Amino acid sequence: MRGVYLTNVLEEDGRIRTVISFNRGGEWKLLNKPQNVECGEDSRNDCNLHIHGEHSRYNGITPMLPLSDPTAVGLVIAHGSVGDSISSTRPDVYVSEDGGYKWRGSLRGPHHYSILDAGGLVVAVEAHPMDGQINTIKFSTDEGQCWKVYNFTEQPIFFAGLTSEPGTKTMNISVWGYRPEDDHQPMWVVVTIDFQSLLTRQCGNQDYVQWLAHATEGGDLATEGCVLGYKEIFRRLRKLSVCRNGRDYVVSRQKSPCPCTREDYLCDYGYYRHENSSECMRQLDTADHAREVCLNGEEEELRTSGYRKVPSDKCEGGFTPLRRKETVNRHCGNSSQLPTASPYFETPREKMLLIVVCVGLGIVILVAVAAAVYTVRRMVYGNRAPTYRFSVLQLQDDDRSIAADPESVASSNGTSVFQVDSDDDLIE
Repeated sequence: MRGVYLTNVLEEDGRIRTVISFNRGGEWKLLNKPQNVECGEDSRNDCNLHIHGEHSRYNGITPMLPLSDPTAVGLVIAHGSVGDSISSTRPDVYVSEDGGYKWRGSLRGPHHYSILDAGGLVVAVEAHPMDGQINTIKFSTDEGQCWKVYNFTEQPIFFAGLTSEPGTKTMNISVWGYRPEDDHQPMWVVVTIDFQSLLTRQCGNQDYVQWLAHATEGGDLATEGCVLGYKEIFRRLRKLSVCRNGRDYVVSRQKSPCPCTREDYLCDYGYYRHENSSECMRQLDTADHAREVCLNGEEEELRTSGYRKVPSDKCEGGFTPLRRKETVNRHCGNSSQLPTASPYFETPREKMLLIVVCVGLGIVILVAVAAAVYTVRRMVYGNRAPTYRFSVLQLQDDDRSIAADPESVASSNGTSVFQVDSDDDLIE
């Protein structure tokens, strides 16, 4: 979802905690605790959800990284643990349907998971069963709220991978692995499951709802869902609708601008944002004058009330602070580009004489440099012994392959041919 970043932070006390941003890194905060999961006694005062990342996958704690897809807007599936920091114990699977604002505990223990049918179907396979073999797959049609189990083979297999082709719009999932044979040689097995026999009905207009991204409960209706100056309304599938989106499904969204607020502005030079407030205050140690900016050799005075708009922000109207530019008649920039006062007036004859002297001096310098380079090269390469290059060829003589002698290569007419290249020749 647009503007959502998720990462882990190493605290000074050694704890690793997960933080999330909903405005492209402008502000970060801890993840909310899932409503259906209780915290331990040691972390009741500081209890949040923490997501496992690449470090956990590399060390075998989790089999997969967090998963999301542009075709399933707002849906995030990840392994995590609840507490005051991330835990190395056996993690569970958590699901968010609104891009990370709210989370829900979905599956116990680590799983391999995949998004199908543009989010209308989610499948999962247990990663570490007790006996190491599997024969069932879990699937959900309501974004992980309820799960059903399907037995896809009578003979269990050792799980090796889960893949969906092509992409997340398909309804086919392939489970591949191996099973041991009598001769102790593994036999690789791939089982492809087609869920079209389960979701036989094509979704209609009544199966979709309008969903405002970044919307929170109790927010201001005018600015609700606004990120970087505009809001987005998506067309999403109802959770209770058991139907398929199909491969022709296209994510539909409507964008509309938001009125500008102080949150759409940064504090300008010489100002700072007051604690627990969005108002920009002037720093006391800065001079109370306009900022001078040099542009194209002309100096401009920038007069501001302390705000400048965030780059790429598209808000319109609303809060509009004063920001005015005035060009003053003063030159600035590189001094070599500025006009300088001459101590006397030069005549045309004096100018011509100066040009001739400069050109002649330049020619003398170029000739001296070329002579010095030639002398040094002759001194360096003149004392070297000549080197020779020979081409080692494979010749055919009376249907026999004869390797050429590196000292002398015989030609077809019996004469000796070679090539002599000295360093001096190469330089020339």
